[in-house]
Amino acid sequence: MEEMNVSAFQTPEEGFWAGAFGDEYMARNQGNDAIATNVALFSNILRQCRAVDSILEFGANIGMNLQALRVLLPNAKLSAIEINEKAVQQLRALRDVEVFHQSILSFCPDHTWEVVLTKGVLIHINPDKLSHVYRLLYESSHRYICLAEYYNPSPVTVAYRGHEEKLFKRDFAGEMLDRYKDLSLVDYGFVYHRDRQFPQDDLTWFLLEK
Repeated sequence: MEEMNVSAFQTPEEGFWAGAFGDEYMARNQGNDAIATNVALFSNILRQCRAVDSILEFGANIGMNLQALRVLLPNAKLSAIEINEKAVQQLRALRDVEVFHQSILSFCPDHTWEVVLTKGVLIHINPDKLSHVYRLLYESSHRYICLAEYYNPSPVTVAYRGHEEKLFKRDFAGEMLDRYKDLSLVDYGFVYHRDRQFPQDDLTWFLLEK
């Protein structure tokens, strides 16, 4: 597999996740326990959706979310956008997953998916590029947009594993609802890191519908 052209990246964050830090993240975030917690998360989210036959995940890493979704939706078409080459190699080993090996910022959808998903991804997007990513999420979605991110009522920047300017918290869903008036809030929830059975990393999720 050819290495991506780092000089073509639009932001420092893209090179950060395409390189060694992205490799390290991949090694930390895998295993059957992670799949089980994701099955619990997505079963709660998807119960509010009508029949779902296709899902696109922005920033899928090695596919832990997609593997959980495959358990819940064995016949759905699953697609993934991922910037990190090593993660892409594992994604392509999964059954029936369409993989776009590129930066989210360079993605150009030519069709739509029933559900478009981010989980712990928008928090790492350069804030100057969020408007562009919101547009891509909106244009890629046929009906639903699911955002599972770190929530804060106003934008803040948080140090992330010793790195500055790499994690940004805000009201992502609220900004999309304000920007696209035909979107409505279907459901939302929070998963605490001390949940006894199925912990997540203090994620707040939002399900939006066109």
